[in-house]
Amino acid sequence: MGKTSMAIISLTAFLFATLLFCSPAQAQEPNLYWGSSGSKVRAVQQRLKDWGYYKGPVDGYYSGNTAAAVRKFQARHGLVADGVVGPRTRVAMGLETVPKKFTYTTSTKGFVSNHDSVNLLARVIMGEAADEPYIGKVAVGAVLLNRVRSSQFPNTLAGVAYQPLAFESVSNGQYNRAISQEALRAAQDALAGYDPTGGALFFWNPSKPVNRWIWSRKIITQIGDHVFAH
Repeated sequence: MGKTSMAIISLTAFLFATLLFCSPAQAQEPNLYWGSSGSKVRAVQQRLKDWGYYKGPVDGYYSGNTAAAVRKFQARHGLVADGVVGPRTRVAMGLETVPKKFTYTTSTKGFVSNHDSVNLLARVIMGEAADEPYIGKVAVGAVLLNRVRSSQFPNTLAGVAYQPLAFESVSNGQYNRAISQEALRAAQDALAGYDPTGGALFFWNPSKPVNRWIWSRKIITQIGDHVFAH
C-alpha cells in the first residue's frame, strides 16, 4: 500500500473520530430565556405553576412573567436568580437534561441522576433529621421516595423536595447546611430500597406544633422523634 493511500486512510479515520467525539449528543440543551418558545418552555411553566411560583398561562412562550417566576424559584433554592433556565436550574426543577449521563433503573425512576439524587436526598435528610438516629434518617429519605412513586405528589425527587411548604428545612434553608457522611449513607440506603417506615408518605414530630390535619393520617410507626404515616 502506497504512502498516499495510507495518508488517505489516516485522514479518514481522524475525521471519523472527530465527528464521533464532537457529535450533537454531547451538546447541552439550549438555555431557555425571555423570548424562547416551545414544549420545553411549557414544561417549565407547568412545573412552576404546580409549585405556586407562576400564575400565568401555560402557553409555551417565555414571557416576562415566566422569567419572574423562574427568578423567584432560583432565589428560593440558592441558584443565581437570572431568570434563565440553564443546566443547574433544569436539574433543580427535576427536568431531564441532555446528554444522559446515567441509566434509569426501577430504583431511580423519576430522579435526575444517581449522584444528584443522593445529594438532594441527603440535603433534605440533613435538614429534617440531622439529630435523628441513622434509621430515622433513612426513614425520612424513604418518605420522599415514596412520594415520588405516589400519584398524590410530584413524580420527581426535585418536585417532591421543592414542593412549596412540604418540608420546613427546604422552606427555611436548613437543608443547605453541610451534609454529613451519615446523611449521605442514609440517602444511598433509601435509594437502594431500604424503607423502615413501611411505605409512609408523611412524617412529623409530635412534640412540635403541626397542622391538625396531619393527625388524620393513619400512623404506621414511630422512629426516633418522628411519627410516620400513610
